[in-house]
Amino acid sequence: MPDPISNRYDFVLLFDVADGNPNGDPDAGNLPRMDPETGQGVVTDVCLKRKIRNYVELAHGETPHHAIYIRSGAVLNQAHQDAYDALELSSKKPSADDVNAVRQFLCNHFFDIRTFGAVMGTEVKAGQVRGPVQLTFARSVGPIVAQEHTITRMAVTNARDVEKERTMGRKSTVPYGLYRAHGFVSAAQARDTGFSADDLDLLWRALAEMFEHDRSAARGMMSTRGLYVFEHASELGSAPAHQLFDRVRVDRVGEPPRAFSDFAVTVQDDELPAGVTLHRLVG
Repeated sequence: MPDPISNRYDFVLLFDVADGNPNGDPDAGNLPRMDPETGQGVVTDVCLKRKIRNYVELAHGETPHHAIYIRSGAVLNQAHQDAYDALELSSKKPSADDVNAVRQFLCNHFFDIRTFGAVMGTEVKAGQVRGPVQLTFARSVGPIVAQEHTITRMAVTNARDVEKERTMGRKSTVPYGLYRAHGFVSAAQARDTGFSADDLDLLWRALAEMFEHDRSAARGMMSTRGLYVFEHASELGSAPAHQLFDRVRVDRVGEPPRAFSDFAVTVQDDELPAGVTLHRLVG
């Protein structure tokens, strides 16, 4: 097993969308998620984690150590039972030591458990894991405008409907939005799950490239525009995260914004707090 990371990291992620829906709200007819008070667009942390998982699964398939726990069609109890079987343990009234052994087995086997954590207290008990990597919701820089477009379908489902008028539908998009999310990587939690330097490198690649492999008509054009990583020299860190995030400033310079060039990104990289190093991985 590779050694877990020993340094804390905080990061800023910038990504944009053009003529697409970055994260539809099922409670609002799949309209782009918005803050009703500010008009800012919102993308949930769950949505971003899904894209990271999809990238890792695409890059590594179902290989041990990089398998994905939360994926389409997964049966979680079966994954837990497979771990008990591999360790030759009984899942019927397991001891605390048995549950902990299964928990560690699952951390080693599944990238997303090792990274984001998981609640695994199902019928087949596997404990709970608090992951070292956490993400905030992403918010757009300034308000967005959600547009609805009427679309038609020329085909019909059943032969009896062939003479009827074409089916009408709706499609929701954001003309353009630049979104900002913040992330945190805890070395203390990494020690518990085994999150290693190789895992960290894979996380950075996923954040930089995840939109390149997540294309669809609904999402329009999405791209990672900035990934700014603050590395601390210690496990506990050398400065508060919010002070580091304030060093990355994004201002609108074009109205209404319709491209990344309508924003100015300024990064204050001089006079960093002692023990902090800034890595510009994208941007």
